[in-house]
Parts: sequence; C-alpha cells; structure tokens
Amino acid sequence: MLKYKIFAIFCTTFLTGNAVAENTILVQSTTSTKNSGLYDHILPLVKQETGVTVYVVAVGTGAAIKNAMNCDGDVLLVHSRKLEDQFVASGYSKKRYDVMYNDFIIVGPNDDPAGIAEMNDAVAALKKIAVTESRFTSRGDDSGTHGKERSLWKRTGVNQDASSGSWYLETGSGMGATLNTAVGTEAYTLSDRSSWEVHANKSDFKVMVEGDKRLFNPYGVMLIDPVRCPSVNSNGGKAFIDWLISKNGQQAIARFKVAGKQMFFPNAQ
Repeated sequence: MLKYKIFAIFCTTFLTGNAVAENTILVQSTTSTKNSGLYDHILPLVKQETGVTVYVVAVGTGAAIKNAMNCDGDVLLVHSRKLEDQFVASGYSKKRYDVMYNDFIIVGPNDDPAGIAEMNDAVAALKKIAVTESRFTSRGDDSGTHGKERSLWKRTGVNQDASSGSWYLETGSGMGATLNTAVGTEAYTLSDRSSWEVHANKSDFKVMVEGDKRLFNPYGVMLIDPVRCPSVNSNGGKAFIDWLISKNGQQAIARFKVAGKQMFFPNAQ
C-alpha cells in the first residue's frame, strides 16, 4: 500500500506543489468506518477546517495494524482495543485516543433455528447455536469483528474451530461478503451495527441478539510513531486526530446517520 501513498503524494505535488503534499495523509482504517459512509461525511469537513487531505485504506483491523507496523500510513483508526493497546505498547504509537463507539449484533434468519431471538446474552446465544448446530458464518480474517467473535466463543467453552466446514463456516472475507454468505446459507453471524444497517441484501434476516455489554465496540485513533516510521506526516496526522477528538469533530460524528439512525457515538475524553 505504501506505493499507493507515494503515488498519491507524487501526483499532488506535481500538480500543486510541495505545500499541498505536506497536508496529505494516509489513514489505515477498518472497513466499517468507510463502508458506512462516515468518511464521506467527515473528510470534506476535515479538509475545510484543517487543510489536510485524507486518503483512507479500508481493510480488516488486523491488516490495518500490519500495514501501520510496516510504516504504510500516518494514522491508524481501528476497533480492537486489545490489538490497539499492543500497538502502542510495542512502540508504534505514543498514545491511543478514544474517538467513538457503537455495538456488535448477532443477526440471523427469521425462522431462527437456534431460538435466540431477542436475547441480550451473546455468549448464551452462541452456546445455543453450537448445541443446535445451526449454521454460523465467521469472517475468519483477523479483523476487529473476528476478534470480538472469537473472544465470545472462548467464553462459551465451545471449540467452534473443530466444527469448521460443517455448521461453522469461515469466509476469510470482509463484513459485506460475510453477511451475503450468511443470508445465502441462512446462517447466523456477528456484525458491527453500521455494516448491518448499510447492508442491502438482508432478505428476511433481522437482529437477533443485542444489548449485551460485551458487544460494546469502541474505536481508537493513533498517530504512527515518526521515530519508528520516519515517513510519517506528523503534523498532518496530528491535525486530523486533533480534529476528530475536538468538539467540531465529535459533533460531526454524532450527526452522521443512515436511514435516520445514528451510526457512531462520540466518546473522546
């Protein structure tokens, strides 16, 4: 991905000069923020209020963190607190900042073979899915969502990996593709709220499980350490982070809605 950043900056510099290139950053980010339309909503405001042009690479959280560790980018914005804390502890960033949160949900077909509709205990719901051997699709891609799913399975005491290929299906894909697989096979799956809301192919699927505090889904942002990665645009990256956690940035995040529903809830300290 680094070559794409270099190419983008080269083109900007060629057309408008070095000053503009210095105001360009690359953000390694999770797919839910981009696919929901959040960046389309806030990045023009970032440009208007800070002068920084932001390019986004949207991949699973695990891949985004690997890219950042390879010095491919200036800022990391993802949703896996454990991996984010490890990223900081390993010296790839000085500090993690809270930005916003939403939640995870378990969705499934209307006939609900495992009988989990309207449950608010995600662990108990997964146990019922396993006991009834009802189909479940997993992203299986080391994303933040996959990490959350695996942490919930661990609490159940079920070795779901032993059933891989039977009732437990791993797509190795992003949230959209995994939701499509779930709908196509009438399987349950774990999704972040925003990805579900913007997903078009819902068929007769509905939210089965929500409201469990263990489904809390926080997002954090970090400036990639310029000492570890000398190519980092510290000024541009810091300006972007400062805007996200500012009153204006937090209000802009709160205003972002899909079909009248607020997708992310600001929580900068």
